[in-house]
Amino acid sequence: MIVNACVWSLTLSCVFSGGCVSSLSVCVCSLDVSCLIFSVKSRDSITHHAPAPPCSRGHTTPLSQRRTRRTMVDVTKWPLFSLMEGQELSSIRQACVFGTSANEVIYITHNDDVYVFGLNCSNCLGTGDSQSTILPKKLDFLSGRKVVSLSYGSGPHILLATEEGELFAWGHNGYSQLGNGTTNQGVAPVLVSASLLNKRVTEVACGSHHSLALTNTGEVYAWGYNNCGQVGSGSTANQPTPRRVSNCLQNKVVVSITCGQTSSLAVVENGEVYGWGYNGNGQLGLGNNGNQLTPCRLVGLQGLCVLQIVSGYAHSLALTDEGLLYAWGTNTYGQLGTGNKSNQLSPVQIMAEKESRIVEIAACHSTHTSAAKTQSGQVYMWGQCRGQSIVLPFLTHFSCTDDVFACFATPSVMWRLLSMEHEDFLTVSQSLKKEFDSPETADLKFSVDGKYIHVHKAVLKIRCEHFRSMFQSHWNEDMKEVIEIDQFTYPVYRSFLQFLYTDNIDLPPEDAIGLLDLATSYCENRLKRLCQHIIKRGITIENAFSLLAAAVRYDAEDLEEFCFKFCVNHLTEVTQTAAFWQIQGNLLKEFICRASRCGAFKN
Repeated sequence: MIVNACVWSLTLSCVFSGGCVSSLSVCVCSLDVSCLIFSVKSRDSITHHAPAPPCSRGHTTPLSQRRTRRTMVDVTKWPLFSLMEGQELSSIRQACVFGTSANEVIYITHNDDVYVFGLNCSNCLGTGDSQSTILPKKLDFLSGRKVVSLSYGSGPHILLATEEGELFAWGHNGYSQLGNGTTNQGVAPVLVSASLLNKRVTEVACGSHHSLALTNTGEVYAWGYNNCGQVGSGSTANQPTPRRVSNCLQNKVVVSITCGQTSSLAVVENGEVYGWGYNGNGQLGLGNNGNQLTPCRLVGLQGLCVLQIVSGYAHSLALTDEGLLYAWGTNTYGQLGTGNKSNQLSPVQIMAEKESRIVEIAACHSTHTSAAKTQSGQVYMWGQCRGQSIVLPFLTHFSCTDDVFACFATPSVMWRLLSMEHEDFLTVSQSLKKEFDSPETADLKFSVDGKYIHVHKAVLKIRCEHFRSMFQSHWNEDMKEVIEIDQFTYPVYRSFLQFLYTDNIDLPPEDAIGLLDLATSYCENRLKRLCQHIIKRGITIENAFSLLAAAVRYDAEDLEEFCFKFCVNHLTEVTQTAAFWQIQGNLLKEFICRASRCGAFKN
């Protein structure tokens, strides 16, 4: 099962060599939904240097090559994944939920197979047809290619970059945002080659109906809808194929890109930020609200070295190398986190009072939600959160910013392509599950029906009051290496011990009766409720009266009521079973009397 876990602490990332981000890469920078997957070198390889003055980082490796991100988000927090079986979920290496209603999904398996499912608006699933699908469909054309970056627009249209530097596009194309020179819908992934031959794309970003691509040499290409100058060509004519964004970026090495709905932003290697496109709400941070047809530097961030930048629908956030957070643009829902709803035409610092530095920021052009994570692992959210306007950063219980978008964004899209690389890392719960009945690490054995079950005293004491008393109150068993159990069967007792390690039960209803007996004896109320649930799911005409007798015997009132109603509802069939006539007289008499009072024999 995939469980929540914090994003790797970016504190490790803040090691600078001559002002540059060194081999540990920090810039989480997820532009829009782009997945930049951080590669982290070993701690031993880090050399510490005195930090250089801000904005003198020198040449750095392109951002998308420096950020292999490993996280363990529970993707079932996005409802579309809830229909998938555990085995299917465990096969997922990368995933993205997108679309105007968060109704589409693309995911990549550990075998680099690409699957999609969902509503398929504007052919955005790339399956070759316009049919929606609730079952995952494989995109054979993309399978086997390692994905390094993915982003989506509002149409939606999809951009996907591979490890080989290839760029693929599909979906809505009304404004040539697929970059193929036409406005024909892209029903399946197509290689974007125009103007990008011999170019290696490392990162992509989508606005509402325009597209950006970043190459490994730090060049930015743009195409698509250009009514506000978001392509950066110097005009407002739509751009049908990728065109290099030059002007102020001509001699700059860009390390990251992001898009708002109709605006574009780029960070260059020395930490400067440039913006172009629509600026009616100040989302370019230039100090005015005039549209910008070519890139213009944000002077409001002068003297600061920006590591990560993200854009919401019409607002932006920037994170500096000192862990400072700046926000600007529209503020209708409080998405700037300033404590009010006033737009900001220039960057303003927020969360300055927080003791722990900011290490990651999150936003997405599909939403008005913002999030940030601190060095200590605290996750804050603000802006439009499930319909509410949160005007100041609100501390959540989440361990990663992705959970904010799963639970509170509207729509509940992913703000980046998630990468769920587990490798050899196991969570505490996974480690416990793995070590259950392991002779190598166990310090105690139970013998049941001549079979051994290997366990750990410490775990039993932590998880069960019965064992806590046994091992702390000088019981005879405390001194034994093997404890004999003769009151319960092997399947029942093993299931009980396994429950203490996993919180799960895997037993047929008949054995669950024995486990219910054990749970009653050991005063394990939660286990008792789980047993009752299993028994309810397994009730049949043949076993109904036996289960009713067990519920009475173990004082399981809820189960007793359930079984009684089932027997009454199927009275004729139940009274013809062997179990009905094998029950002791008192219970049989009590059942008949109670059923009579309920009017079961009126007919």
